[in-house]
Amino acid sequence: QVHLVESGGGLVQAGGSLRLSCAASGSSLRFMTMRMSWYRQAPGKQRALVARLTSNGNFNYLDSVKGRFTISRDNAKNTVYLQMNSLKPEDTAVYYCKGERVGNEYWGQGTQVTVSS
Repeated sequence: QVHLVESGGGLVQAGGSLRLSCAASGSSLRFMTMRMSWYRQAPGKQRALVARLTSNGNFNYLDSVKGRFTISRDNAKNTVYLQMNSLKPEDTAVYYCKGERVGNEYWGQGTQVTVSS
């Protein structure tokens, strides 16, 4: 079992920045082999993939965040980050971290991001 804990959410004005962190339990060796992703869910909407980073360094981003958000990982700290710049009110959502490895998936509890206009 892998436990994921997100942090870094909050209230920010449009145009501002936040950095989300997701810390994973367990060994760095296991974390290094995990595909890590950030999802978000706005009220009344389905959870959507925002960014994904595979263990071999491949990236995927939601079109609406390309050029504004950056996903990265620090395997020594068992942590994945989501740097969010130029935030917009439509980025308001609960952001979830997801880890995947050998057919298993793990979710964090989520962190609220609110962008005011």
